[in-house]
Amino acid sequence: MATMAELARIHTRLAEPDLAHLQRLAADWGMLSDFCFADLLLFVPVAGSQGGRFVVLGQIRPTTSQTLYREDLVGRIIDEVERPFVARAWRLREIVEGEVMVTSRGERARLQCFPVRRDDRLLAVMTRESAPTVGRRPGELERVYVETFDRFARMIVSGEFPFALDEAPAQDAPRVADGAVILDPGGRVEYASPNAVNALHRMGLYSNIEGMRLDELGIATNAVDRAFLTRSPASEEIERPDVIVALRCLPFLEAGKVTGGVVLLRDVSDLRRRDRLLVTMDATIREVHHRVKNNLQTISSLLRLQARREPAGSGRTALREAERRIRSIALIHEILSRETGDSVDLNEIVVQLVRVAEEGVFTAGAPARFRVDGDGGVLPADVATPLGVVLTELLTNAAEHAFPEGWSQPEGPHVQVSLHNTGDELVVRVHDNGVGWPEGFDIAGTKSLGLSIARSLVVSQLNGTLETRNDGGAISELRIPIRDR
Repeated sequence: MATMAELARIHTRLAEPDLAHLQRLAADWGMLSDFCFADLLLFVPVAGSQGGRFVVLGQIRPTTSQTLYREDLVGRIIDEVERPFVARAWRLREIVEGEVMVTSRGERARLQCFPVRRDDRLLAVMTRESAPTVGRRPGELERVYVETFDRFARMIVSGEFPFALDEAPAQDAPRVADGAVILDPGGRVEYASPNAVNALHRMGLYSNIEGMRLDELGIATNAVDRAFLTRSPASEEIERPDVIVALRCLPFLEAGKVTGGVVLLRDVSDLRRRDRLLVTMDATIREVHHRVKNNLQTISSLLRLQARREPAGSGRTALREAERRIRSIALIHEILSRETGDSVDLNEIVVQLVRVAEEGVFTAGAPARFRVDGDGGVLPADVATPLGVVLTELLTNAAEHAFPEGWSQPEGPHVQVSLHNTGDELVVRVHDNGVGWPEGFDIAGTKSLGLSIARSLVVSQLNGTLETRNDGGAISELRIPIRDR
């Protein structure tokens, strides 16, 4: 489904600041929908239609009542015959009320149309659409909530809502159904919903709160004072020994003056305990990776010391190769010990593995240049660990065998590592400009222990393929499916 920005770009002539104003409205209108117990739709004139045709840029359903619409209306183009009250509100630039037929259910709905302004410009029309209330007297909560919506609606018409400095509410921000407290211009409580009273009870406040300020009740909050002073929303969390309550205060404005406010409350104790548990678990996992890295580095050092004591020959070479493989695994655990989660940036791994390979080239006396290009993306540890060992073998093979003594190239020896991550597949290519693979070389039948290990890891643990060919030097191409991972 297209986003609001995409629909606006296709169908309207909204400037970026005007679109940002509507996006801020859409970010906060879940609260409005809950206060008025109704569906809200946002209509913007189609470019060149002179207010005769509109595109639906937004739609929100209430969580405090039933919705009139089961279908998604976003992106639909309507004309003034289908929605005459919307066109009338646009032309008159004032609030228009009436009834409209909801064709999907064959019922009539009560309609209120509110012009949406930014400064002195008319941008859109927001409609409140609800089933007609016949023969039923609203209760106190419903009456207060609808009055609260009406105050915000007047702010929308005057261009004072949404707030210019407001950020989109957090995902766990309190909603109307969690608890709402209505404040007068002095910050004193005029009304508290039953859920808000319950939240205050969990904080240990059992006295009558009407006519009291929150700070007089023992709730040390700066959010209300900050919201009234800055004329913009303010949020904070109040923590007691056994409960954590998130609080968000939105001021009511009239001609730029604060005439009261609404405070939304939500008990987030369980959420914060879960967050802290996740942080603790993450720290524990990183500590495990750190200790594994230390153990691997110890083993690597022991192998290096043993190799120095061995006489030159196959024994020393085998120890050095084993030490290099263990060091590549230690590098990955070192990165995991610094990161949050169980994923690593492949480019960071490759850069460090290239440094290890460059040491091998220097030892062999061939001053080759290594280059890394492309983006390998972020990979889970169960992919990055065997992949690091495979890359170590391929880079080591290029460093030790691509540039034999007496070999020369005008541009000098170089090894290039190319990374490409499509989201479905990771392609890693190691290309040197050396002597190339021997004629008739087949990696499936190689007797090289390092290349055999590389191929085995690719096939058995990464479910990928490893191919070799010559093209101005040796090319090793590794393909790994990563979507399922």
